[in-house]
Amino acid sequence: QVQLVESGGGSVQAEGSLRLSCVLSGYRYGCKSMGWFRQAPGQEREGVAAIGSCGGGTYYADSVKGRFTVSQDNAKNTLYLQMNSLKPEDTAMYYCAVRGQFAAPVPLDRQWYSYWGQGTQVTVSS
Repeated sequence: QVQLVESGGGSVQAEGSLRLSCVLSGYRYGCKSMGWFRQAPGQEREGVAAIGSCGGGTYYADSVKGRFTVSQDNAKNTLYLQMNSLKPEDTAMYYCAVRGQFAAPVPLDRQWYSYWGQGTQVTVSS
């Protein structure tokens, strides 16, 4: 059974930084695509960043380019999201997701992904 567990969320002031982690277990496939999404109250879940495990590259929403960095450690089955220069509008529940398929570019479309974590809350105060 595929499971994803996020951690690293918290409360920070604007211009602060956080690093989110997502541990993947039970995955039995080869190449995969993983993404970070976020959802603020009353809003739809939106794609933030995505990465392919077999050289599919990294992809970012325009709103986070230059501030967020997605990376992965395949040996640890862990996905990361380094978030710098945080803004109050980054406040949301952050989710990671995976699909057992190579893609280039890796989509930021939430409907494309197969498995999801439970989320970790990020709150940025001004």
